[in-house]
Amino acid sequence: MSRKTGLGRGLDSLIDDGFGEDSQYDFTPSVPSEPAPKQDAVVKIPLDKLVASPGQPRKHFDETELQELADSIAKIGLISPIIAADSGDGTYMIIAGERRTRASKLAGLSEIQAIVKDFTDEKRLEVSLIENIQRSDLNPIEEAAAYKNMMDFSRLSQEELALRVSKPRSTVANALRLLKLPPEMQKSLEGKEISPGHARALLSVTNPKLRAKLFNEITEKGRSVREAEKQASLLNSAHLGEEEKPKEKTVAKRPPEIVEMEDRFIEKLGTKVTIDGGLEKGRIYVDYYSMDDLERLYEILNG
Repeated sequence: MSRKTGLGRGLDSLIDDGFGEDSQYDFTPSVPSEPAPKQDAVVKIPLDKLVASPGQPRKHFDETELQELADSIAKIGLISPIIAADSGDGTYMIIAGERRTRASKLAGLSEIQAIVKDFTDEKRLEVSLIENIQRSDLNPIEEAAAYKNMMDFSRLSQEELALRVSKPRSTVANALRLLKLPPEMQKSLEGKEISPGHARALLSVTNPKLRAKLFNEITEKGRSVREAEKQASLLNSAHLGEEEKPKEKTVAKRPPEIVEMEDRFIEKLGTKVTIDGGLEKGRIYVDYYSMDDLERLYEILNG
């Protein structure tokens, strides 16, 4: 099924709420929430009538950040309304703006400004995902889980999903790979104990026991991403049957431009990359550790 209607213009192209420089909306008067508001109308809805969407990709809300937002809302009010859908039973499902809703409750408000929209289940997932991505509200695991949920629900390919969320296909592919990490490692990534770069290094280790060993080194000894990449390569070499781990060679100091470019390759490809050469010429070595990994690299380079 072809799905070419992407979100190149972002969340605004989905909701078309009319909030531009020429917006005629006036939030000063209080608009009654009864009877049921018209679709696309800006209204005030009692906070106790709002329920969270089961498709909300964001699962963790930082209490300190929520309190800071609540303090801001208490002083200057809500800058932009949330988006909600009429559930038909007197309640409204939050499509976009759960964080603002929670903060408004903390601020002691009894109602909140909202735009009421009529969305399909698929569109609800899409809007929630896009809003959180655009606001950088999701941690890497939440984002990956949201991608997978949307792909499964809407039967989208990675390429179709990438078009929907206006992201490179390689970004979507790398995010989805994070879900292959064991639960303990996913939790550490959610808690910012390790970075996505560390996670990719862990994923490159094919043996589960060796992967756990590297994870412990990263969390206990504070290994950098580059150190983790090197250690992952050594662990994979040992697992392939070498009698002992190869010792790292002493190399001459390399130009900073080469080191920076090597880091950029590692970040882009999500695997160990080595540039052997100088500013004039050289070779680039890209490591892969399974057929799936090789296919993933092919998709990135061919994209």
